[in-house]
Amino acid sequence: MSWLLIIAGLMILLFGVNYLKTVPANSGLQKLSGSVKLVGIAAIVLGILMASLVQIDNGYVGVKKLFGKVQPGILESGMNLINPLVDIEKLDVRTQNYTMSAVHNEGALQGDDAIRVLTNDGLEVTMDLTVLYRLNPLETPKLLKETGADYQDKIIRPLARTKIRDNAVRFDAVALYSTKREEFQDRIFKEMEREFKKRGIVLENILIRNIALPQAVKSTIEQKIQAEQEAQKMQFVLQKEKQEAERKRVEAQGIADYQAKINSTLTPELLKYEQIKAYKEMATSDNAKTIIMGSGNSPVILDGK
Repeated sequence: MSWLLIIAGLMILLFGVNYLKTVPANSGLQKLSGSVKLVGIAAIVLGILMASLVQIDNGYVGVKKLFGKVQPGILESGMNLINPLVDIEKLDVRTQNYTMSAVHNEGALQGDDAIRVLTNDGLEVTMDLTVLYRLNPLETPKLLKETGADYQDKIIRPLARTKIRDNAVRFDAVALYSTKREEFQDRIFKEMEREFKKRGIVLENILIRNIALPQAVKSTIEQKIQAEQEAQKMQFVLQKEKQEAERKRVEAQGIADYQAKINSTLTPELLKYEQIKAYKEMATSDNAKTIIMGSGNSPVILDGK
């Protein structure tokens, strides 16, 4: 827009003024010569002013290029006064993500873009990965000069895929899926962080979102988990049976102790007394008339009347 105004102003000065010179003096158009010059100059000045001002939005920095050559220094967010001949490349310095996924339309590329790697035990494992990163504002001129604005395709994607493959061969497939997943992710992060830093990129995090094992291995793991769950269930049942057996043993021991205590206090005289007492209660009952009881050769006759 600014350059259009400058060109328009130049055309007004060149063609407009020259045309008015060819017009007869008595036509009255000669009086417009001053106005035409003023309009042309105003258009040129306005175009230069517009070309000298550039606005950088929040979260972006501007990198200056003069005749295709990247200039040192950056433009911060806000309104900046620049050389009208300079071109500005705006780069996003906020957190960005690059996702490689097997799910259609989920990643940066269409279709299946998951990373397929070979593990230490020779199995092929498929991984979905997300890289979180941001550009170092002060390093953006260097990045633009050495790599260009397509740094995702030249640095982020190939470096992430390479580091994943280089480190996957150190682990078995099942270990990557379970116990060694965090260690695997930490190794990749450290190596990528070092390489990104050299290029002016700050690595914030990497997220291994999914690890898909071969179906045969997956079935084996599921069977193992099921067997472990069955073993835990059986262990619980056995523990419960042991507790029940212990309860019954304690109960039987209590009964035995009680009986032993009772037996130790019972004498023949006490038993005979309790027997006579019970028979006497029976004799005084309405349903009992005569009870004959005895011990040895000495019978005793009790009559309820």
